[in-house]
Amino acid sequence: MLNFRKLTVVCAVFLFSTNVLHAKNISDNSYSQVSDNPSIIAALNIMKGTTAEWAKDTILGNNVSGRPMKVYFKNLAELSARYADFDALGWKDGKQLYIFINNKHKTAPPEALASLLSHESVHQDETCSLEEETYAWGYEADVWIQMKKKNHRLNEIPNNRYPLVDRLNTLGRLFETAGYNTDKIRNVVYTNPGYSGLPVHSPGF
Repeated sequence: MLNFRKLTVVCAVFLFSTNVLHAKNISDNSYSQVSDNPSIIAALNIMKGTTAEWAKDTILGNNVSGRPMKVYFKNLAELSARYADFDALGWKDGKQLYIFINNKHKTAPPEALASLLSHESVHQDETCSLEEETYAWGYEADVWIQMKKKNHRLNEIPNNRYPLVDRLNTLGRLFETAGYNTDKIRNVVYTNPGYSGLPVHSPGF
């Protein structure tokens, strides 16, 4: 039986009116507009040659805000206790889009972080839906499968070493066994208690 808690990644881009984070543009380098964390930069770099290139372009500024997204590792419980176990969270402060990744994933392989970022790059406004989540989960799974083909050592990672890898392996199996479509992922999303109350559709989905 699937562990829904472990598979939950919040999709909604939550409005944020208080200045908690002060992002710095430390140079004209496009990555510095996003993050100065080496793990996040490595994840962005490794997207090349996969369908995650769309996510990279989106994170670097080709999105509805017209600005690079800011990406941070964060204790999500600082935002709300209900977010403590989420893998990642999209956030919006005015026109600025953020992706907050749970601190528990700081040591995850860059390929896993690239897959997670691909999911979160889909969410660019305050609205979300079950179909948007289904698409984002499917995109995340597809990127992970490509990453494992590029780096076969990812297939050798034992269970329970990295929570994010365990999540991605589950998503990958759902995607593959459905014939590389989102039919099985859709079933999991629609029955996930973390998404209760979401509409079926949102703009574009």
